[in-house]
Amino acid sequence: MKNIYLITFLLVAFLAPGCAWMKTKSPAVKSAAAPAKIVVTADLSLGAKVVSVNPVGRFVVLSFPTGDLPRVPQTLYLYRSGLKVATVNISGPQQGNIIVADVISGEAREGDTARQR
Repeated sequence: MKNIYLITFLLVAFLAPGCAWMKTKSPAVKSAAAPAKIVVTADLSLGAKVVSVNPVGRFVVLSFPTGDLPRVPQTLYLYRSGLKVATVNISGPQQGNIIVADVISGEAREGDTARQR
């Protein structure tokens, strides 16, 4: 009988500290500041692709998305790989979503992107 008590006591003595390790940790204290709200705004600036370049006449043909055409005296900038490479001035004529622009400064190539800024 004494052996059963001894074995039970030893089992409890060995298992009790093991249970103490299994306690769940209290969650980290949350900061009092509310999470920042994300604001998404639409980019309404004009954007086009250069589809043709005439280096002798110093003009380019720009293709705009349907419904987004610039005004005739508007100035746009051409970008290549994220770098500004030329300045163009919209001069017309226009046919559908395609319009012609004069190259004011810089060098234009097919595939360049035209933007307002």
